[in-house]
Amino acid sequence: MALRYEDVQRFALALPGVAEGFSYGRPCLKAHGKFLTRLMEDGDSLVCPGVSFDERELLIEAEPEAFYVTDHFRSYPYVLIRLSSVSPGTVENLLERHWRASAPKSVLKSLNPPPHTSKESE
Repeated sequence: MALRYEDVQRFALALPGVAEGFSYGRPCLKAHGKFLTRLMEDGDSLVCPGVSFDERELLIEAEPEAFYVTDHFRSYPYVLIRLSSVSPGTVENLLERHWRASAPKSVLKSLNPPPHTSKESE
């Protein structure tokens, strides 16, 4: 079954601070008020920021049916993802990584509390 934008929304909206919006007239998701992703005009491609140029090239080389870039995005650290050709876990990992990069430290701390140290183990 192909991944749909609704699946991306469901995953992303479960992350704290993610809200729906519009960018360039297309549905988008914002994390903590910052751009997280948007659906492209073709209805199948997702704009994914926070991907270095080197990583983008590796992704495109490894899975050219799923990852690509257009001239418009070539100078930016973005990759385009064909939802119909990519695994859900890959999209989730890329979006969560970008979400974490923009999340306030207090939000991250609440998700990843420091390990509990027990006096018994001393």
